[in-house]
Amino acid sequence: MSALLPRGGCDTHLHFYDRRYPSSPAAVLHPPDASVEDYRSVQAELGLDRLVVVQPTTYGLDNSCQLAALAHFGEAARGVMVIDADAVPAELSRLGDAGVRGARFHMLPGGAVGWDHLEPVAALIAPLGWHIQLQLNGRELTGRVDRLLSLPCEVVIDHVGRFMPPVELDHPSFQALLRLLDSGRAWCKLSAPYESSTTGPPHYADLTPLVDHLVARVPERLLWASNWPHPGQADPPTATDLAALLARWLPDPDLRRRVLVDNPATLYDY
Repeated sequence: MSALLPRGGCDTHLHFYDRRYPSSPAAVLHPPDASVEDYRSVQAELGLDRLVVVQPTTYGLDNSCQLAALAHFGEAARGVMVIDADAVPAELSRLGDAGVRGARFHMLPGGAVGWDHLEPVAALIAPLGWHIQLQLNGRELTGRVDRLLSLPCEVVIDHVGRFMPPVELDHPSFQALLRLLDSGRAWCKLSAPYESSTTGPPHYADLTPLVDHLVARVPERLLWASNWPHPGQADPPTATDLAALLARWLPDPDLRRRVLVDNPATLYDY
């Protein structure tokens, strides 16, 4: 499988879980432990060299578990953590030194920070060169696109937009995603199709037209991620499943280099 991926390939979205760290009272997901050693096995099987550790909703505003895991990977790792409008410069500096390059907003049940924090957080992180990472039901993008374009920092949209359920290419919400990406100030992750697909694995056929259109139109604004360890999934994909889907979505070696190496290097400051 490693022959599929170019050297320097980056998994831009994964989480770690450790029962020694308390869950947020608002958490709706309590996945089993998923350790650094567990991920290293998946990383080696896929032939990935870089990774981006993303704060899951399970831990709310307490980034400790993810930061501890991130430290094990050194310069190969970056982070996207959760902060609110009350974050102080010293904390932002500490996070930046640890490899953090973005602030996460999860606008679905269990998220720790609401829409009212979006502009204040964006103002805090823009001078640092960080981005906002946003997960929402992509069907909301029609009413959010102007607000997102007005932010002073770049925006990353999770999971092929996470349109629940998937939409047609001409749907206003998908057109809103394209407008974001065409602006040159936003990115979209090709990841976690199971979060929105109604047709299911192995091909997630209802997402295929969206992915194919994005790859053809804006490959320079796309990222790839495993979403390991696939929280909330009763039958999570294996590394073999992930590799097969990646090959389907990005069939050309030049495309894979752009999406897995060049684009993350730009966004995450490698």
